[in-house]
Amino acid sequence: MSVSVRRSGIVVMIAAGLLASPMVGSVVADSAMLGMPVASAKPHHEQGADAPRLASVVNFRDLAGTGEGYRGQGNHHLNKGVFYRSNALTPNDADLATLNGLHLGSVFDLRSADEIAQKADRVPAGAAYVNIPILGGNLSSSTPNLTSPDVAKKFMQDLNRSFVADAGERGKFAELLTQLADQDGPAVFHCTAGKDRTGWTAFLLQSIARVDSSTIMSDYLLSNDYLAATNSATLAQIKAAKGDAAAAIYAPLLGVDRSYLQAGIDQLDSQYGSVEKYLKEGLGLKGKTIEQLRDKLIK
Repeated sequence: MSVSVRRSGIVVMIAAGLLASPMVGSVVADSAMLGMPVASAKPHHEQGADAPRLASVVNFRDLAGTGEGYRGQGNHHLNKGVFYRSNALTPNDADLATLNGLHLGSVFDLRSADEIAQKADRVPAGAAYVNIPILGGNLSSSTPNLTSPDVAKKFMQDLNRSFVADAGERGKFAELLTQLADQDGPAVFHCTAGKDRTGWTAFLLQSIARVDSSTIMSDYLLSNDYLAATNSATLAQIKAAKGDAAAAIYAPLLGVDRSYLQAGIDQLDSQYGSVEKYLKEGLGLKGKTIEQLRDKLIK
């Protein structure tokens, strides 16, 4: 995995809804800025209830799913209200009030310093803020030459492979999972769009809970639904500025595809043989840490 792929600013910028390259120019896609209709946040959150849909943090959701929650080890449902996954935690006042009602113990921000400088988190009351930068690099570093949608897809597949193949990235995921195991109270982990770094974290946690692979993949692909309006607006702006061809090239970077997560899983299988070995040998996690996470996740 080359440094230009691992540290590329383009993924970070795309995930933020901001495309900054000579090919595309500067395109900002923020639901509030674009005046797009979004769902209203629920005013209250009860124990065991579905995660509230937030108007200003569109990819915020419960790792455990909705309704009874996903089924995991021993056919038990995952505990809701323990771990939340999200895009950048930049809520408006109403959504911040809703987040305050979740009584979060910690916010784990997986973005780089450059991403955070563009838009810092608004941390809910009582929550500790922890920054664990994954894919952290200088946004001015070289970016790949994206010449077609297939090249863009391969770029995203390589990104997911790096979560396994790159020792530095493995170290960051180890730090994150260890702190998630040790922290008190509910927690949210997020990157910028809540789909790649956050998606791999969700895959690991759901695998620890022994959620079946089909459910994990379906949950991963839900980012396309949660981000649909924002991504559609971004593509419309790219088309207007640079034409259909440019939009087609950049579309694969805005959403998720099953081949992206599968590329990481295939790398994991090839390099370690199982999630358990990846966690213990690749990330260096202790069995106690894995059990702590499993106990939090499973009823």
